[in-house]
Amino acid sequence: MKNPIPRFRIPVNLPVYILLIMIVLPFIFPFYWMISSSGKTITEIFQYPPTFFPKAWQWTNYSRIFEFQPFLRQYFNSIYITLVVTVSVLIVSSFSGYAFAKIRFYGKNWIFLLMLTGLMMPVEVTIIPNFILMQKLNLINTHVPLLVIPVFGSAGIIGMFIMRQFFLSFPSELADAAKIDGLSTFGIFFKIALPLSKSALSTVAILTFLKVWNSYLEPLIYINDKKLFTLPLALPSFVDSMGGPVYEVQLAATTLSVLPVLIFLFIAQQTIVESFAQSGIKG
Repeated sequence: MKNPIPRFRIPVNLPVYILLIMIVLPFIFPFYWMISSSGKTITEIFQYPPTFFPKAWQWTNYSRIFEFQPFLRQYFNSIYITLVVTVSVLIVSSFSGYAFAKIRFYGKNWIFLLMLTGLMMPVEVTIIPNFILMQKLNLINTHVPLLVIPVFGSAGIIGMFIMRQFFLSFPSELADAAKIDGLSTFGIFFKIALPLSKSALSTVAILTFLKVWNSYLEPLIYINDKKLFTLPLALPSFVDSMGGPVYEVQLAATTLSVLPVLIFLFIAQQTIVESFAQSGIKG
């Protein structure tokens, strides 16, 4: 008896997959074009019709990055500023969020509302007063404004808001039981509330990391020394003697600048999904 010929069946979800691929392509293609063009010559970049792969990968584009400016120092500046601000925002927002959610004090709701109004002001509105303040304190052309202002500015307020909304859903029965067992307010916060807030903390960390890493206006205003530049400020500075952009080197530098973000997102991808799924706004 002959074996029946297996029938080819089209997966039920195939149209869905095709649709998802079509939706994702416009987002992936610019990223792919950046990486492939970072290995091309300037002639290949502007060649028509365009080539999707470099004929010979130009590794010299990457070595030339360090000839234009102190790129390694600028890379380090971005990494340490982003990490310091992210950790600081996590500390400040977790304390303030818990206070606004669970501690009673006079004018709590009015103070919280007043802080939220700060989010309604564009950065461009507050940048001049902040610049004058930093100038009075002789902190221009230092990293201090980039380290301090975001923590107590929009990044810190957004973090505080997310943490407050999470702690509002924190069962008061747990806190009452902990008080009966002799825990102080700080003990309840550190031993019970904070360990349960990992999803909200992850959300705050992700948003703060991306915001600070991509920050351009603030470094542009406060810094004029190339050794103190961050990566967003350094990338447009790859120009020739006539002031024209050196595209192949600029694309190579941009490719290197996205590596920390990709590594961060790859490592934390499961946490990212869980944090946004669990940290819904409540209360």
